[in-house]
Amino acid sequence: MFRSTFAGLAIAASLAIAPPAQAQASDEQAVRAVVAAYKTAIEQMDVSQTPTLFWSDSEVFENGGVEGSFAYYLEHHLGPEFSELAGFDFRDHEVKVEIDGDTAFVSETYTYHITFEDDARAPIERRGVATSVLRKRGDEWRFYIYHSSARPFRPAT
Repeated sequence: MFRSTFAGLAIAASLAIAPPAQAQASDEQAVRAVVAAYKTAIEQMDVSQTPTLFWSDSEVFENGGVEGSFAYYLEHHLGPEFSELAGFDFRDHEVKVEIDGDTAFVSETYTYHITFEDDARAPIERRGVATSVLRKRGDEWRFYIYHSSARPFRPAT
């Protein structure tokens, strides 16, 4: 009797520690959907819906700078930049996701290509990375910390 009770408690404890694989896969899909929605919004240069992808207490860091909350970043950085762009597209985009409870750690690598409304400005191509932390609150995943940086693209020789 003691062994079966102890074994039952051990199984119940292990299930409480490690979420079922199905829930883990569902969370990963939800996190990937948030990351993909942000990428799509940037490529379409329509960031009107992006505030719903970030928690109000989120923080954004870009190229060595502290941008503050996503709302501030959108108003003072991202939004004004888009008024000068003709196109923005990602290439070779790879995403890695690791879930730990209600926290997701995401890394992205990509190349991006920017063209400008002003034809006098040369297009920009950069190799970029992003690392982010997403938090699950209730049943919803959103960005909590977002960091991106880039360097000039150098094709392999």
